[in-house]
Amino acid sequence: MTAHGDYQKIRVSTEGGVATVTLADPATLNAASLEIARELIHAFSSIAAGKVEARAVILTGEGRGFCSGANLSGGGAAGRELDVDGKPDAGSALENTYNPLMTLLRDFPLPIVTAVNGPAAGVGCSIALMGDMIVAAESAYFLQAFRRIGLVPDGGSTYLLPRLIGKARAMEMMLLGDKIPAATALQWGLVNRCVPDEELIGAATAIAQELARGPAALGAIRKLVWDSLDADWTGQLHAERKAQKFAGKTEDFLEGVSAFLQKRAAAFKGR
Repeated sequence: MTAHGDYQKIRVSTEGGVATVTLADPATLNAASLEIARELIHAFSSIAAGKVEARAVILTGEGRGFCSGANLSGGGAAGRELDVDGKPDAGSALENTYNPLMTLLRDFPLPIVTAVNGPAAGVGCSIALMGDMIVAAESAYFLQAFRRIGLVPDGGSTYLLPRLIGKARAMEMMLLGDKIPAATALQWGLVNRCVPDEELIGAATAIAQELARGPAALGAIRKLVWDSLDADWTGQLHAERKAQKFAGKTEDFLEGVSAFLQKRAAAFKGR
């Protein structure tokens, strides 16, 4: 395993084509401070640019929590610049930091597996839901906590939740602010897997390794699916056509066809 970067609140390591990004501020249940958000932007940008070599990414948390949302005891409030009326602008940190992070994850070129090891609250819930594959420990839960403090859901959650679980359940999560346990999240189709706590990292790693052994087309597939949330039929067919043109020119396509014809397992290189 190789460690990368000089971060204060996260850790980045690589092994076998998988980069693992760990939120590492367990004393706050990995509260999504501006510092953590900025370090995540740096880490994911470095992986996307090829400075950290990987073909799939795991995002998880250290300790009892995945991410407890914005840090109300300082980190979050510090980002609230005063508006022209002299009152704080709670949206400024979104515009400057959190929204760019969420868009970076959405437009990421590699498959992302989120391993949700505990509470995923507030913007931490949104970050967990940015996984292309979402694996939750049985003790994990998902919480839209904003109504409890008089704010609105953010981090793209008002976009993601109605599309992932429908309007009724999305409204329930946001208007009532109830905790959704991992087992319920699985039943609702909010996550892909719910596993015993001690099996979480093993299960997430197995999926990430499978993705890391996959063809370059996997990055194009996850982009097509994310883009489909906004697309019309004609536009999506055109997007598939363009992506297929790309995929058909990869070494992996030639290898995949050869392996199929020779009745052997394909050895993809991700290019």
